[in-house]
Amino acid sequence: MALKRRQKISPSFSMSSMTDLIFLLLIFFMITSTMVSPNAIKVLLPQGSEQTSAKPMARVIIDKDLNYYGAFGNEDEMPLTMDELTPFLQECAQKKPEMYVALYADESIPYREIVRVLNIANENHFKMVLATRRPDKN
Repeated sequence: MALKRRQKISPSFSMSSMTDLIFLLLIFFMITSTMVSPNAIKVLLPQGSEQTSAKPMARVIIDKDLNYYGAFGNEDEMPLTMDELTPFLQECAQKKPEMYVALYADESIPYREIVRVLNIANENHFKMVLATRRPDKN
């Protein structure tokens, strides 16, 4: 006795339910990502736990008395005025065009001084790294 199938199995696959699932997942991730973002950034400066892998070529140092110093590579730091800072960094960029500038600022200086240096770097398209110290390990 030969058994025959009444219906043939169709090799096609309906994607309509799969697209509904994709849209639901997309909406879910969009909503959850907006809820997480406001609390994601926590800044505690000048202390940091990670060090950058970038090797800065130029250094700008601002001490607690608002004295500016600059150095390139392994050279010793030399005193600078705020007006001399831009030409100094441009001269460093001519020596090494893909350089990073590290900003070492004392934690007691006003934030506007850091912003002034960051603005100089931004106007001249320098890559700037803010240097921090590691937390004390007890």
